[in-house]
Amino acid sequence: MVVLSKEYGYVALTGFASIVMVGHLAMNVGKARKKYNVQLPQMYSDDPETGNIFNCIQRAHQNTLEIYPAFLFCLAVGGLHCPRLVSGLGAVWIISRVVYAHGYSTGDPKKRMRGAFGNVALLGMMLTTANFGRHLLGWTAPRMDCFRKAS
Repeated sequence: MVVLSKEYGYVALTGFASIVMVGHLAMNVGKARKKYNVQLPQMYSDDPETGNIFNCIQRAHQNTLEIYPAFLFCLAVGGLHCPRLVSGLGAVWIISRVVYAHGYSTGDPKKRMRGAFGNVALLGMMLTTANFGRHLLGWTAPRMDCFRKAS
């Protein structure tokens, strides 16, 4: 039986919040499909007037889904080692994806960069996860003996 720390509850709630965020982005795509008359299974619009806006809304969702498995892995595994840190970074990433999608949905792809701060949060989650793996294997940081004075 695996025993999780009480603080792992933050990880679970962050995971739940991420599901809500992905659902929100999916609903945005659904609304845009109706508004811009893009029928399933067509992924993108080729309408010269409104196609770009729909495509940007759809890409914001798709791009989030492309990185979502890595986010969930780092949240679940890194959260075993540092649940508060990883949950905080996860919350920042979730907020950044909403900002990213909002900027992208304007039809100007450059505005998606407003949500780029989430990349720093995801990097922090990745490093925390890697550090946990290092810790589990018993690896230590390299010694810097070359800087010590000879006795």
